[in-house]
Amino acid sequence: MHTSTPGSFVDQRHAPRLELITAEWQIAADLSFCDMVLWYPHDGSYIAMAQARPVTAQTTLPQDMTGTTPPASMGPVLERVFTSGQPFTQTSDDVGGPPGVSAWPVVGQDETMAVVTVHQNLVSQRHTSRLEEVYRQSANDLFVMIAHGTWPAQDSKASSTSHGNPRVGDGLVRIDAHGLITYASPNATSAFRKLGIRDAVDGRQLSRLVTNQLDLNLPIDEVMPTVLFGRQSARVDIETRNIVLSARSIPLLDDQGQHFAALVLLRDITEIRRRDEQLISKDATIREIHHRVKNNLQTVGSLLRMQSRRMKSDDARQALLQAMSRVDAIALVHETLSQTMETTVDMDDLLNRQFTMAVEIAAGSHPVSTRIEGSFGQLPGHLATPLALVVNELATNAVEHGTGPDGGMISLLTKRVHTPGQPHPYLKVEVLDEGVVDGPEATAAIGSGLGTQIIRTLVESDLRGSISWERQLPDKFGAAGTRAVVLIPLDH
Repeated sequence: MHTSTPGSFVDQRHAPRLELITAEWQIAADLSFCDMVLWYPHDGSYIAMAQARPVTAQTTLPQDMTGTTPPASMGPVLERVFTSGQPFTQTSDDVGGPPGVSAWPVVGQDETMAVVTVHQNLVSQRHTSRLEEVYRQSANDLFVMIAHGTWPAQDSKASSTSHGNPRVGDGLVRIDAHGLITYASPNATSAFRKLGIRDAVDGRQLSRLVTNQLDLNLPIDEVMPTVLFGRQSARVDIETRNIVLSARSIPLLDDQGQHFAALVLLRDITEIRRRDEQLISKDATIREIHHRVKNNLQTVGSLLRMQSRRMKSDDARQALLQAMSRVDAIALVHETLSQTMETTVDMDDLLNRQFTMAVEIAAGSHPVSTRIEGSFGQLPGHLATPLALVVNELATNAVEHGTGPDGGMISLLTKRVHTPGQPHPYLKVEVLDEGVVDGPEATAAIGSGLGTQIIRTLVESDLRGSISWERQLPDKFGAAGTRAVVLIPLDH
């Protein structure tokens, strides 16, 4: 055998179907107590694209087969199944092939796309029981549906990837075409008892059993009947006052596409639901805290504004206005964080507003215009406050030192850059003004003000980045001046 990179050679017409198979086939692996390998034709042979191991039994293939070619004994079996479109099982007349291995064609769009091999562990044979018989029969039904292109259903991935999705080991119920229970696993029986169902369930209608336990005053999910009758590949939550069960149905179809039975997986998600509610409550509390902090900071900003109007000294008034601008910057961050529950924040609206507001406050009555180019994009929430303060201070400094009585233009340029040899990108933030810095002494004097000290501290400590100031040659707008450049690593 040799290894190869799986997936890079797959026909894009086949990719969605194969991804759906690998998203769902853990159910079949658990029901069959077998390992499963997906083989795709490539360069005259086959490549293992994915492998699934059963949770219900010991693995047969301890070494991952993904990316390898098949052993010599398996090659003819794969070719036979792929070309004929017919399964190969150990009950076939001309068995051959590796012992304990069956193979099934993966069909979609009326063509065979790949082959799935099922590897049974012959060393640790399981004691035959009713559970094992039903599980293996159900697995075989799913393999037949794979060969007919009817399982997994196109709408099954949404229910299989959702939070708290039921698994085979959580509880399995098999029902016939009329919704009558033909088998319930021990864990499924335990789930029924939690619902309040104490009697034997074999031969009874699953839908009626469950709905009899529901509170009549609570609304019933319209999907519930189709799930409990096994008519649709879907998932529904069954809620009572004391317990929440997640139920997922898998319709079983014959070779004519007719519904003859269904599997219903059950899982007690009461604790998961309780934790979700706690998280939602905590998120709501955090958002409320951000909202209240924003209100308090806006009050502080208003007080500073009122105090500045009483100042007779221009320097004192300007100092209060700068303090007010910093408070408003933090308040704007908390306002943004109060409106989202995500860990990342869309910084464009927040920082563009902050930049414009800082320029307007610092400019006063002077005619200073702004120009904004580029995008900050989505950034982690913990970067919002220091980044907003940095933009605020850079804008304020640019107005103070880069404009005169006749006003001018302040520009904010943003982009993400990739440095050769660095594993992560950088966020590059530039603020340009039209003031000219003459000589090295003047350049060194840039770092002597309080605003610049605040910028350096925030950039180097909170953002783990760097800042520099450069002479700006005339750009496409004909403006020359000073350019402040901030580089922030985006690896955190």
